[in-house]
Amino acid sequence: MTFGESIKICFSKYAAFEGRATRSEFWWWILFVVLASAATGLLGNMISGLFSLAVLLPGIAVTARRLQDIDRSGWWQLIGVIRLIGWIVMIVWCCQEAKEPNRFGSAAAE
Repeated sequence: MTFGESIKICFSKYAAFEGRATRSEFWWWILFVVLASAATGLLGNMISGLFSLAVLLPGIAVTARRLQDIDRSGWWQLIGVIRLIGWIVMIVWCCQEAKEPNRFGSAAAE
C-alpha cells in the first residue's frame, strides 16, 4: 500500500472501527499525521488544533483496525494511557504481523 492510498483509505473509513488495517496502512497514516502536524504547527496554533481535531477520530479508528489485524480488540489502545509502558506495548503490537485466521474478518492485502 502506498502513502496516498493509505491516507485515502483512512479518510474514507473516517469512523469505521470494523475490519482490519494492514501495517503499511497504519504506519503511513502515522507518518502523514506527524508530518502534517509539524507543518500545521508552523502555520499557527489554531490551524494545528483544527488539524489535530480532524484526524483524531480516523486515528483512533485505524488503530482499532490495526489491533484487530493482530487479533486484539480495539479497546486495547486504551493501554496507551499508561505513559511509557503503554506506548511501548502499542508500538510493539502495531509492528506485529497479521494473525490468520482471525475473528475480525479476512486479512486486507498489504
